[in-house]
Amino acid sequence: MVDHLVLLKPRVMSLVVFTGAVGFLLAPGPVDWIRLLATLSAIAAGAGACGALNMWWDADIDANMSRTAMRPIPRGAVPPNQALAIGALLAAVSVAALGLHVNWLAAALLALTIVIYIPLYTMVLKRWTPLNIVIGGAAGALPPVIGWAAATNSLSVGAISLFVLIFLWTPPHFWALALCRSLDYERVGVPMLPNVVGPAATCRQIVIYALLLVPASFGPLAIPGVGLLYGSIAAACDAILLWRAFALYRLREAEESPRRKAAMALFAFSILYMFLLFAALLAQVLVRG
Repeated sequence: MVDHLVLLKPRVMSLVVFTGAVGFLLAPGPVDWIRLLATLSAIAAGAGACGALNMWWDADIDANMSRTAMRPIPRGAVPPNQALAIGALLAAVSVAALGLHVNWLAAALLALTIVIYIPLYTMVLKRWTPLNIVIGGAAGALPPVIGWAAATNSLSVGAISLFVLIFLWTPPHFWALALCRSLDYERVGVPMLPNVVGPAATCRQIVIYALLLVPASFGPLAIPGVGLLYGSIAAACDAILLWRAFALYRLREAEESPRRKAAMALFAFSILYMFLLFAALLAQVLVRG
């Protein structure tokens, strides 16, 4: 049971469900709690499908990377065909259930998320281009949009602002980790940015995306009810993120050990950054309510 749960990437699922819930609650109108529960259940199932299908397809490279060698399929705890069956079933059920019990706009967006993450990112882009995470990051940016669409059966500037926020956050977040795992990616032939252009150029790209992320982090202020509380937390988090990004950039030509330490510090804070921003948005919902 534990191995099958790990197959669904529960940590990633929890973040996806959290951002989806915030998107639902930020949408205008009264909260339908039954609809919210149905939406989050479908999002969780869709995220689990992506996790299982990703591990099924990447089993060959997972077995040769230190970060992923202990996943269920490389260890032989879950047969590959079983992972494929679980992922395909969850994908179909999640989209159908969301369409039948909530609305088909949200279901279409969930289907788009799965398509971007599995056929586009996992099966094609990941092993083909160093910009894989930039394009594939759209999948991780869609859950709050799905939540918004589930609540309103429509989209608006508010939903798009949440998408842009996560979309621009993904590259610096993932590239910071990739700087620390570049040997793993090189060993399995995955063209992650540090392997292709080197650490110095990667650090420069991280700074560029961090700078783009700052104005995007204030986009949710366009949502009615989001104000000073969120804006203050976003400004503080932006300042720390930029400090860590520039600290990494200053070490772009340094020895690997200090650069790795700075990259891990940025990676760790980037997770907290996203949590704090969406927690602040949730707090604004509670204040508004």
